[in-house]
Amino acid sequence: MGLFRLIATAAAGYGLLKVFTRKPPTAEPAALAAGEATGTGVTEVRSAGPEGMRSDPPNWDAVDEASDESFPASDPPAKY
Repeated sequence: MGLFRLIATAAAGYGLLKVFTRKPPTAEPAALAAGEATGTGVTEVRSAGPEGMRSDPPNWDAVDEASDESFPASDPPAKY
């Protein structure tokens, strides 16, 4: 019975140690390419075009470019 108490106390102590010494997660902005984030704490806005995206789109044409450059405007691009 004494060994069980010792193991339970050690497990509880280890759990509390992990809770109080954990570091907050550091996440990069999801939509920004590497090197785009400024780290100023201000809401990040990525550059227009596929160069500013974290992952390259498979098909990128003039309509996509115009739409991306006009974001967050409510009007659609003038290219069809």
